[in-house]
Amino acid sequence: MTILSDQFFDSFESSTRATIEAETLPPACYIDEEFYRFEKDALFYREWLCVGRAEWLKAPGDYFTTTHANEPLIIAMNRSGEVRAMSSVCQHRAMLVAEGSGNTRGFICPYHHWSYDLDGTLSGTPAMGKTCNFDKKQHSLPRLKVEIWHGFIFVNFDHEAVSLASRMQAIEPVVAHYDMARLRGPAPMSQELAWNWKVQFENNNDGYHANRLHKGLHDYVPSALASFPEVPSGTAGYYRLNGSTHRNAGFNPTQKALFPIFPDLTEEEQHRLLFVNLPPSLSLVMLNDVVIYIIMDARSASTHGLTFGSLYLPEAIEDPAFEEKLAINDEYTGHIVAQDLHVDLLIQQGLNSRFAPRGRYSWQEDAQRQFNQWLVERYWDEWGRRRGPGAPVAQIQRAS
Repeated sequence: MTILSDQFFDSFESSTRATIEAETLPPACYIDEEFYRFEKDALFYREWLCVGRAEWLKAPGDYFTTTHANEPLIIAMNRSGEVRAMSSVCQHRAMLVAEGSGNTRGFICPYHHWSYDLDGTLSGTPAMGKTCNFDKKQHSLPRLKVEIWHGFIFVNFDHEAVSLASRMQAIEPVVAHYDMARLRGPAPMSQELAWNWKVQFENNNDGYHANRLHKGLHDYVPSALASFPEVPSGTAGYYRLNGSTHRNAGFNPTQKALFPIFPDLTEEEQHRLLFVNLPPSLSLVMLNDVVIYIIMDARSASTHGLTFGSLYLPEAIEDPAFEEKLAINDEYTGHIVAQDLHVDLLIQQGLNSRFAPRGRYSWQEDAQRQFNQWLVERYWDEWGRRRGPGAPVAQIQRAS
């Protein structure tokens, strides 16, 4: 029996109210496989999705593979130095034409040796000369739109999608002084986690738990100093600010930045942390000497892939003491991450309970209301498309 109904989608309205009046989304949104398939159409096949960093492709022929919403993808640099994104699915018999990463002149399906160039154009088809009405031009690898934002590569399955750049105007002023395109970092870590991607995203957004779950680790970035600026409807994401009790706070035993401070930061920016959220795939934790990035790839209602990396000024990496400082930061951050991951796993278990609530929010969870509004707007749009014209759904009540 389907859970998708007018009543179900109308119930989302209470999750978009002002934070002190709102309640959480229905638990089914986190555990139901039918709803995950709905999200593919509502979100993942329409929104801009982060796949990695531009510096992962240094020369023509460089490529890496990834997935989003169960779609295998190739991200490659063509011979003109342009970044291209395409499906990895051979258009002959659906074999994947690439795995891992590397450098290549083109992609050859290992099964029957159909070959594709770095843009995905089908170039070679052995023994297909006798096949009736076969036109190679009609069988290239499906391509995705690509944009690069501050060094992050984004792709979009929807060729009619509005540009990412045009939807980032409200975010640009708050990230301008971090010069992220110039930053570099060690290879990120990737793993699959056993909970819904939204549980992960909400944890990344959440300031309420900072000096509760992470007591002693986050006391100098207290929840009470969180603020949640509004962004216009249509913005590709939103952000949270969190004041710190001292200048240039860092996630390490000294509680202060160990690496060179980003040089353009204002005095005000040096007394706070910045959290930028670009659903459904990227969260940024922006300190004054390091930017932590978290890329999420939803794989089912109860699993997602996570890529976790960090970025620094080039001169920080050139410091002979970089690896030692990095180890200090990583060990400290590891304790924070371990606490978060344990909580996320238990939340997913709780969401499967018959007693899972539609809970209420503290004012310190205003980022969750912003996330709800972003989600519900797109859920309603997709439900409206499926129901057809003439059947309006409720409208989001945006907090003033």
